[in-house]
Amino acid sequence: MDEVGMDEKATAVSEASEKETTVRLRMEIAYDGTDFSGWATQPTRRTVQGELESALARVLRLPEVSVACAGRTDAGVHARGQVAQADIPLTTWESEGERVLRRLAGVLPKDVRVNGVRLAPPGFDARFSPLFRRYVYRISDAPHGVDPLRRRDVLWHRHPVDVDRMNEAAALLVGEHDFAAFCKKREGATTIRELLRLEWIRESEYLIAGTIQADAFCHNMVRALVGALLAVGDGRREVEWPGRVLGAAVRDSSVHVVGPQGLSLEEVRYPADEELAERANLTRRVRELPCKGHRG
Repeated sequence: MDEVGMDEKATAVSEASEKETTVRLRMEIAYDGTDFSGWATQPTRRTVQGELESALARVLRLPEVSVACAGRTDAGVHARGQVAQADIPLTTWESEGERVLRRLAGVLPKDVRVNGVRLAPPGFDARFSPLFRRYVYRISDAPHGVDPLRRRDVLWHRHPVDVDRMNEAAALLVGEHDFAAFCKKREGATTIRELLRLEWIRESEYLIAGTIQADAFCHNMVRALVGALLAVGDGRREVEWPGRVLGAAVRDSSVHVVGPQGLSLEEVRYPADEELAERANLTRRVRELPCKGHRG
């Protein structure tokens, strides 16, 4: 073999070696979003991603660590079940892995915790592999306001709420639809989503909780849906109104986007390990609603 061929082979081996020595971590994360400017890193602002990347780089003794998550929460939104990933050198994991969870507990601020960290299985992608994300939004309709101990994770609504009316309206929104009416449009991003679950219960005399579950969400979708259903629950709108808004498929200024404090990402569900890569590929497809008919 000539020198050029040997150099090419050496380069290929080196590149393969670099890939082999990189592993992906899967992390389970919880945070109180009150004092964060959302998940995503922003210059001069405190964010969950920024705190995590800084802490991981410190405890793993790396120049930098890049973290990606299952769902980028907005400012003020909380999480109990956020999932994130980070790719690091295998040698680093082998030397530091057993101590990383306890070390993170010592350096992270008190409003964010990494509750678990382990090697991710092949094909795992925190953002594209999930089957669904499940959020819960909590509202108090107590005439005296929110319990002071729950003020950071419960929204106060000034008027009594009829949960049965909200569930009746919510049933009209479940399924795969274009949720453009309830989303902040982003260039090049689809607003077609499959809403798997949308239901409300009264947890106590004045506390109600809404579970919102979908394969994915577009920007502001959850808080806009909650705002529309609240308008039904307190009698300002009829039960059919959110369904009509959905059918228009354009952003409706009459839909109020509620505050972030009542919202928490509770769960991100993934398929079996052997189905992770296939699920990620499926999620990346450009979604279109099925044709409902054609008139020539």
